[in-house]
Amino acid sequence: MKTKHFQIWFPKIALFLAALFITLFFLQRLLMPKYMSDIVEGALTAEYYEETTDHQVLFVGDCEVYENFSPITLYQEYGISSYIRGSAQQLAWQSYYMLEDTLRYETPKVVVFNVLALKYDEPQSEAYNRMTIDGMKLSKTKLDAIEASMTDRENMLDYIFPILRYHSRWSELSAEDFRYLFCKDKISHNGYYMRVDVRPAEGFPEPDILADYTLGSYAMGYLDKMRKLCEDKGIALVLVKSPSLFPHWYDEWDEQIVAYAEQHGLNYFNYEKLAKTVGIDYNTDTYDAGLHMNLAGAEKLSSYFGKYLKENYELIDYRYDPDYQSAYAKKIRFYEEMEAAQRQELAEYGEIRSF
Repeated sequence: MKTKHFQIWFPKIALFLAALFITLFFLQRLLMPKYMSDIVEGALTAEYYEETTDHQVLFVGDCEVYENFSPITLYQEYGISSYIRGSAQQLAWQSYYMLEDTLRYETPKVVVFNVLALKYDEPQSEAYNRMTIDGMKLSKTKLDAIEASMTDRENMLDYIFPILRYHSRWSELSAEDFRYLFCKDKISHNGYYMRVDVRPAEGFPEPDILADYTLGSYAMGYLDKMRKLCEDKGIALVLVKSPSLFPHWYDEWDEQIVAYAEQHGLNYFNYEKLAKTVGIDYNTDTYDAGLHMNLAGAEKLSSYFGKYLKENYELIDYRYDPDYQSAYAKKIRFYEEMEAAQRQELAEYGEIRSF
């Protein structure tokens, strides 16, 4: 008798649970921020999983990588396949887990880490955490990234089940939330965020005098973990400081990175100090008064850095590989179309409005 009742009710229960799961999945997708028209940097993390080719060079870090280096330029000039797994205010431990996550799919020959994040030694902001972590696929690496990144008021379950965090967004829903429910527009070029407008560098306030210039042990500990992970995988680690003028990068911090690089046999390039050598002109090569490079500045920096990569590492020239030729033909077309669209907006409105 019990077996008969079970046979009757089990399909109904299974159907109910399936319907509940589908409903919750749909609601979660609907309520999560889409990052398509506002704060588009939040869409960067997830775009990596759409890639169809491997990458010889991987960049990790904050806006100083995803706004200052152009993987398309690296391919066009040197045949280097690269990707930027950057995100807004990406902290050192997040860069480590972004690298670890990438190694689940591929093993690059070179990893490039931008050192600005080492100024932060503790979690900073849930909003920035979300822009980095929400787009990661669920894995132990993502769980570890969450654990390392949470501020005091955050909890693990809100990341694993984002509907718990975003359930109150009902009143904020817009047409964008429905339009991009299951498919989003591509906003980056192998992780590079393009801007073609120009706003010359302006004067910045005098930097604060710090009580202690020592870079924190938590952040430096993750740099060390990154170095050891690269060593274990046979990957070369290169440290860079992008030519962004703000936030201020203190000489005392720079000296510590130089010493760390020398101690461990790493190459470190401070492109803020090398800006003239690279050819950066802060009157024409920045779109936000010196904080980030525009397209012209990013292409100059990428051309200069690409020469170093090509001369110092055994990198394949993928311009002669049919599979990469096909993939990058589409990427280059998208790159050129976005550049043209941004320039058209500048001509029409005097500013960029849609990117």
